[in-house]
This record gives sequence, structure tokens and C-alpha cells, in this order.
Amino acid sequence: MAKAQVQFVCTECAVTSVKWQGQCASCGAWNSLVPGAAPRNDRRGYSGQAIGQKLADIDSISMDRLSTGIGELDRVLGGGLVPGSVVLIGGDPGIGKSTLLLQACAQGPAGSPGARRSGAGRLYVSGEESLQQLALRADRLGLDPAGIAVLAATCVEEIVSEAEKQAPACLVIDSIQTMYTDSLPSAPGSVNQLRDCTAHLVRMAKASGIAVLLVGHVTKEGHIAGPRTLEHMVDVVLYFENESGSRFRVLRAVKNRFGAANELGIFVMTETGMREVRNPSAIFVSRHQQPVSGSVVTVVHEGSRPLLVEVQALTDHSGGGPPRRLAVGMDRNRLALLLAVLNRHAGVRAHDDDVFVNVVGGVRITETAADLAVLAATASSISEQAVPGDTVIFGEVGLAGEIRPVAYGEERLLEAAKLGFKRAIAPRANLPRRAIKGMELVGVDTLSEALQQLGEYQA
Repeated sequence: MAKAQVQFVCTECAVTSVKWQGQCASCGAWNSLVPGAAPRNDRRGYSGQAIGQKLADIDSISMDRLSTGIGELDRVLGGGLVPGSVVLIGGDPGIGKSTLLLQACAQGPAGSPGARRSGAGRLYVSGEESLQQLALRADRLGLDPAGIAVLAATCVEEIVSEAEKQAPACLVIDSIQTMYTDSLPSAPGSVNQLRDCTAHLVRMAKASGIAVLLVGHVTKEGHIAGPRTLEHMVDVVLYFENESGSRFRVLRAVKNRFGAANELGIFVMTETGMREVRNPSAIFVSRHQQPVSGSVVTVVHEGSRPLLVEVQALTDHSGGGPPRRLAVGMDRNRLALLLAVLNRHAGVRAHDDDVFVNVVGGVRITETAADLAVLAATASSISEQAVPGDTVIFGEVGLAGEIRPVAYGEERLLEAAKLGFKRAIAPRANLPRRAIKGMELVGVDTLSEALQQLGEYQA
């Protein structure tokens, strides 16, 4: 028997090399080449025969999405599962990936008429747990097992054969790192196995219309284990995030071919599984009995909805050496830039103070709409004067000290008014033409003007 040709495969970009080297010549990653057998599988396309057609001749009638029965998961997916799509879900161990998908199977789509007759509307494939363990978990969560077919297998050919027989509406693979294909001699979890098993499932999904959900392990850096081509091959990539010790889980879409790529879903872990949070603004805003300095409420826009979050700032005299700049939930470089603007254009000096900024609830702010709130919280901490608890602040701060408008300004103001805020300080260009009932709208053009509107916060 001929010896299998061994090559070295990059775990970052999946490029092969005939010999090992410290740095990948393709992507430049260090120590990323691992030994693996040269792939010998077929290279057929995902969509069947290669027949060219005119785009105008293709029926563009949209397919009905399949609801998972979980509103927050449907929101992150863009309205539900698209038939024939492939979704990859990653997250730390124990964060709730398997729990959420098992709940989605219990409450999700019933499948085709044939699948409904056979009672196999959803097929859950476990490569890590036995069928008895799955039944025990479903019983602990109080789930209805009707309509869920389970399979304990790791061979992708067997899984595809069973899925084609049962024709379920959705197929859950838990997890893709445990799967292997007979066409490759390498062990499950290797770069070649991950790439080829995923390609096999993608081909099956596109040809049959079965929605496939893949659970992916993550590395210690927080990325999905395996080559980055894994994320390019699938249609949707979702990540579970949470702060250590917190019951709340954030499901974030980082890639979505059928919806917004920055959508956010909020869940809370309970004894009976993952429960969706229908009003997430309420959990990220603390209602203090007395106003406290350094705390400001702002409105960020995540995906398709506004979200109220609390920004806290703490300043303290540096005990020697360069002052510290620490930001949790936002970019630290952005914080340093904003502090320079605060000093130059508002006269609030923080160059010899340690500045610590925290976004409450574990939310990470990726947009610039929270700039004005961060500076208002910092000025409040320096002056030890509290911002009124019924005031919401948002706006982008430019290097010249100007306050720039942000997207979805009116939607942010309406969300704040709905939660009982009485005053809003926002960019003048974001103020709506019609007044908002019960809310005083204050438009500002510069940073110094915004701090003056807050009273004695200007140094």
C-alpha cells in the first residue's frame, strides 16, 4: 500500500507546503504549519452542475424563512433560518451553544410534509454526547422531544445519508470538530478534516434545502478553531460572548449573507436553559437611588435596534509614572484620543490622572456614538458632580471638538423616551423636527457647549 503523502497545512489560511517552515509564506502567520495528509476528495461545486444561466431568467421569489421559535435567535439570523443555509456558531465551553440549539430544535421548524409525518422535523447530531445524555439534558430543560430525531455519529457520510432519508427542516451538528470523512486519513479536528467535512455539509445543504447549524469550538484567542476558510464557506457566523460570572449571554452576528452582519441577541442562562431578554436596555442601565458622579447613559445602535447602556468613568491621581488609560467595552486608543480632545477643546485636564472607563453589562461598543457620553462621564468624575439620572447623551466627537451627527438619531431618542428619560443631549443635526412627548431635546454643536448644558462639569 502506497504511503500517504504528508504535507504541512497552515491552520490560518489552509495553504499547503511540502516542508515545514516557521512562517507561512501565504498569510505570514508564525508556527501555524501542522502536518496533514494531502486531500484526495472530489472537488465538485456546492450547487451541483455547472450550467451557466442568465440572471434575469432565474426565479427570484424569496423562500420563506424557518422560525427557530426563539425570537432573539431569529433576530440575529435576520428573521429566521433560510432553507439551504449553513450557520456556524462559536463560543467558549459551557457558554450555552448546545443548550440553545437543542431548545431551537424543540421549538423550531416542523420541516417538510414528509418529515412531519415521520416525526423528524429536526435532526440533532451529537459527536460529543451519547443519546442517553441528550435525553437527560432535554428532560432537565423541560423540552418537548416530539419532532426531534437524534443521532450519535461522527462520520459525515453517514450523517448526510441519514439526513437525506429523513429530510428534516434543519440539521444540527454538535460539533464540527468531532466530524471526519472517510476520504481523508487524518484525525478528526485536523485542518483537512474540518475543511472537507464542512464542504460536504455545505454541498448537501445547497442541494437539498436543509438548513444546517454547526457548533464550532474556539481557541484560547476566542476564534473558531480551524482554518479561517471555515468562516468563508458558511453563510452565517455567530459568536457567543459573556462576561465572567455573568448570567447574560450576547449572541453576535459577524457574518450574515441574509441579514445584518452586526445584529445582537441577548439571552440569560437559567435552570431551564437559555431565556431571551426582550427588553435588553433594562439590564444594561442601572437605576441608582441617588445620582453618582462618573455615570452616564448613552444609546448605541446594534444591528436593527437601539440599545441603552451605562458608561462609567473613574479618574484618580496617578501615583507616579505615566497615567493609566484602561477601557473595558470600548477601544483604548479611542479613549486616549477623546481625552486629548477633552483637554484641548473643553479645558478639562486629565493628563496626570488615571482614567478607567467601563461599559456596564459586558456590551462592547464599536461605534462612535458613545464618544460624548464617555467624555461627559470623565468630566463628571473629575468634578465629582453627578449627571442627572434622567438624562441620556450621545454623539460623535471630532478632533476639532465638534459634535457630529450619528445614524438612527430619532430612533435612539424614541427608545430613551420609551424607558422614561426626560432629557437628551445630542448632536443638533440629529434632533427630529417634531418634539418627542415627555422629553426635553438639547442640540449641541461643540464639546464645550455640551458640557455647559450639563451644568458645572466644565473645569
